[in-house]
Parts: sequence; C-alpha cells; structure tokens
Amino acid sequence: MAPISADLRNDLEDAANRMRVSAIEMTSAAKSGHPTSSTSAAEIMATLFFNEMKYDVAEPKSPHADRFILSKGHACPILYAAWEEAGLLSHQDVLSLRRIDSDIEGHPTPRLNFIDVATGSLGQGLSCAAGMAYVGKNIDKASYRVFCLMGDGESAEGAVWEAASFASHYQLDNLVAIVDVNRLGQSQETQLGHHVEVYRDRFAAFGFNTLIVDGHNVEELLNAWEVARNTKGKPTAVIARTFKGQGIEGVANEDNWHGKPVPNDKIDAIKARFHGSSKGKLTAQKPTQDAPLVDLHIGSIKMSDPPAYKKGDKVATRAAYGTALAKLGKANPRVIGLDGDTKNSTYSEKLLKERPSQFIECFIAEQNLVGVAVGAQCRGRTIPFASTFAAFFSRAYDQLRMGAVSFANLKCAGSHVGVSIGEDGPSQMALEDLAMFRAIPGSTVFYPSDAVSAERATELAANINGIVFLRTGRPALGVLYENEEKFEVGKAKVLRENEKDSVLLIGAGVTLYECLKAADELAKEGVSACVIDLFTIKPIDAETIIKHAKRVGNKVITVEDHYAAGGIGEAVSAAVADAGSIRVRSLCVATVPRSGPPDDLVDLFGISARHIVTAVKNFH
Repeated sequence: MAPISADLRNDLEDAANRMRVSAIEMTSAAKSGHPTSSTSAAEIMATLFFNEMKYDVAEPKSPHADRFILSKGHACPILYAAWEEAGLLSHQDVLSLRRIDSDIEGHPTPRLNFIDVATGSLGQGLSCAAGMAYVGKNIDKASYRVFCLMGDGESAEGAVWEAASFASHYQLDNLVAIVDVNRLGQSQETQLGHHVEVYRDRFAAFGFNTLIVDGHNVEELLNAWEVARNTKGKPTAVIARTFKGQGIEGVANEDNWHGKPVPNDKIDAIKARFHGSSKGKLTAQKPTQDAPLVDLHIGSIKMSDPPAYKKGDKVATRAAYGTALAKLGKANPRVIGLDGDTKNSTYSEKLLKERPSQFIECFIAEQNLVGVAVGAQCRGRTIPFASTFAAFFSRAYDQLRMGAVSFANLKCAGSHVGVSIGEDGPSQMALEDLAMFRAIPGSTVFYPSDAVSAERATELAANINGIVFLRTGRPALGVLYENEEKFEVGKAKVLRENEKDSVLLIGAGVTLYECLKAADELAKEGVSACVIDLFTIKPIDAETIIKHAKRVGNKVITVEDHYAAGGIGEAVSAAVADAGSIRVRSLCVATVPRSGPPDDLVDLFGISARHIVTAVKNFH
C-alpha cells in the first residue's frame, strides 16, 4: 500500500475530531445520547465519508450512490456529524438532536433523507446491508457498494451470523462489514473485550476476507478500504480496535459512560489537536451513474394473467399465492421472492421456476430472511415477497417491528396456519400470526379463503406501500368466486344473505367453509344465517359488518383458526364497539393443539360447522 500524504492524514484527522466535537455538543444540548459510542468511530466515519464512499450530498439516497448502514444506531450522533461535515446538515440541525420537533432522532429513521433503514435494535443492520448488496450485485448489476458499521456488543446477536453466512454464500464482494471493537458495552465489558483476533477468526470462518486495524489510525483504515475495494468473490470484514470515548480526556476507555453526555469543557482538548484544516476541504467522490431506472409506482403492478379456475376446483390458497407471485414476477422484473427453505410448501418456488433471477433463497434463517427483504426494498429497487411458514415469522418479529419503523415496503406470505394443517402438530401451526401482523403500525392483513381471492390479494399486496401480510392455508378447498370477481382492500364479501337472516356468521380461510356448512345445516332447521368472508382483517370492513349485524338482530358469531388474542373475534368486536347493541361471540382455538387429521382437529378445537350450529342455537 502506498503511504498517504501528511496533508490527507491531517485533513481526515481534523474531520474526525470536528465530528467528535459535534457529537459531544449535540448530546450535551439534548442532555442525553451516546457520545462515547460515537467518538470511538470518528476516524472510521471520516475515512469512509471523505475518502472511500461515493455519494452526492444533493441526492443522498440516489440509486447510484454507495449505501451506509449504522447498525449500532445509538451512535447516530457521529453519523449526523458526518453529514454535517459533508454539508447536508447544519450545526443548528444537529443541535436539535432528540427534540420532539426534530427528525434528528435518538436513533436514526428514514424520516431523514440519508437514512435507508431504522436501526437501534441491535444485530439487524448487516442483514439489511446484505439485502442491499445482493440487489446491487445481482439485480441492479451496478457499481454501488454497501458499508455496515456494527458495534462489538451486537455481534452476540445470532442475526449477525445469519447475515454473515448469507453474504458469504452469495459472494457479496460489494459489502463491507465494519466492527467497532471499543470493548465496552452498556453495563460492562463485552464478551470478547479487545480480543480482535476472535472477531477476525469468526468472520473468516463464515467466508469473509477479514482485516484487523487500529480504528483510530487513518492510514490503516484507508489501506483496509483499499483492500476491500479490490477483493473479489467474498465480502470483507474490517475489525477495528478502538476505545469507547476516544479523544475525551478522563472518559476514554472508562466504565459507566454509556448513554451519558459528557461536559462541554472536554471539547477544548480535542480542538487543541486540530492541524488547521477547515471544514469543507474534503468532499466525497460522486457515484457512477449506472443503476437502472426503476418505476414501481402504486397501482402499476399487475399479474401477467388473471385467475383461471373453475368454481368448485380444490386449490390451496398457498398454491394460488405461488401462482400469483409467479405472474407478478413475469410481468415485472422488480418483483422478487425470498424464502427460508420452505419454497415447496409456500409455493414461492413457482416464481423460482418462472424467473430464477428474481428469487433469493435465504435458507433456515428467518431473521435474516426478513432483514434481507427490508434491505432489498430500499430506495425503491424491488418489491420483495418474503415467504415461510407463518409461525416462523415470530422468530423475526423484531425485524418486522423495525421494518415498520423503517417505513419498509415489505410483503410477507405465511402458510401453514392454524390447526387445519393437521398432523405436523402445534410447533408448525401459526395461531398467533394475525395478532402479530395486526399490531404492526400501518400494516395490511389479508386472509383470502379461495384461490381467486388469494391471487387477487397477492396482486393488491404488490400495490400497497407498506408491510402486508398474506395468510395462506394448507388445505385444498373449493373455489368460491368467479375469476372476474373484484376484490378491494378493506372490503368484505357477503356470500349468503336472506331477508330472514337471524344471525351473522363471519369466517376466513378454512372457517369460512365451516360457516357455509353451518348455514346449510341451520337452513334445514329453518334458521337463516348471513355469511361474510372478511378477506381483509386489517383494515376491517366495519361498514359491511355493522350493516348486516343490525339487519339480523345484532347477533354475530366469528369463527377462526387462530387463538383468541389479536384474532378475528377481537378485530370484529373492536369494529362494532360503537355501533349500539351488537353482540359478538367468538369461536377460536382456545388451547395448545395437537397432531391429528385436519378435519378432526378443526372439530376437536371447536371451530367446525357442528360447533357453529350449536353456538347459533345457544345465542340468546
């Protein structure tokens, strides 16, 4: 490596120290924050932002620009200071840190025009970065690179190693992972302290090109970035040995300073180390303009062909989802599928067979599956559909929660829901998934019941900007709707309606068919029941439910293959709460189920037609 000039070294060191000062000042003004976690990364940030990364301050989220993910999101003061140094933010801007009227938040979110994903729940950044890098290398086929700065403490999170395995498997040589090994966690020393060789060996074991550097030595950092830039066929991990609070006299490398502002009088000693270069002397390289133009505006994503079924055909909604996903992928090269080695059960494999370049196998690592999908959708590059057994999304709930904080445009398809999956037993039965996804702010939750509605729900999902959940089932059930039937977000379907109706039955998926069977049985006894297919659980069609509930005498029975908490019964009850004297009775799975034939389990756990008929007769 050629030695760097004294002028460049001095300029970068000054930039790092100016950023230290800014981080101290903004956390002091906020009376909270993480200056010590920030100052340990000052030289890392200075060398990246002002000598290695390519971006345009006028368009920080240009599709052509390099991406930077601050996985250790609590250290955001140093990131804000970097963008101040670059000229995007003013000092007055950063001094608004953590104020209620400011987007300069305590952990970064995409409310800011230079943030791709929200971070702060540790261990997630590398997955998102890997998703961006995968898209850059294999879909955009562009020259932009992705840099992810992690803390040493967060490397205890398993998601980090799921992401590392993924990045190595796909040879993401456009990805650079940086570990800021500053030794100290929140409450004590980290597991490994300053044993940087262990971090090196772990990343090397996962297939990374791995380097150890002094994280406060500008020349060593620049050499590491050059090695990473020239490494082909594998990602690079830079293990930077640093000191928490570096540059702050009496604070550096000391315990009990995590998350605490430091006195402003500590700034003078930092300023005394300035070499005399001025802010603005260093500027970033402009990116190469080689990322393709992508247009994914809402309403433009259509299936290549409409549904093609006959009424009565037996088709599982999971299979219809796979058909629709393949049609969407055929029509739009930016619709991609991701799966966790369940593609022959979720039927996402139909997209793989139709468009292999639009499919990402994430293997059995659901946290990384969701994290990669969140990264893949950044900057509007793709519309990702992540598929797995619905129960397994619970493993990735923190990633989903942070996806909402990131305002992510993410589609999740969960199959194998409820006791109706049968003999596989309760470990595979999603019975909490509606509650999980309903709780996510801004989410949309579809629960299609037949093949036609499943295809249309998938198409609708592609045209909703936000997190969407598609609940698909394992049993093959008869097609209910004509292929031309129109479906809308938040609009239910009334399948049985008679002026003599005396009760309203509401189901979705397998329980809709049980409601229809129950209605037939009740009709033989002279009792007429209205039957509604909810289709969308969130937003729920309160207008239709209330209209028919009042029409039938305010008696509503909901039936669901789900636990009570957060399910259809609670959603319907909330929808009618202010509508007068409507009464809701809920049939649901009340206890942990067991293995058995699907129909027997549906009956054993109280959600079959027989139980619905009994509930109607006992509804007084």
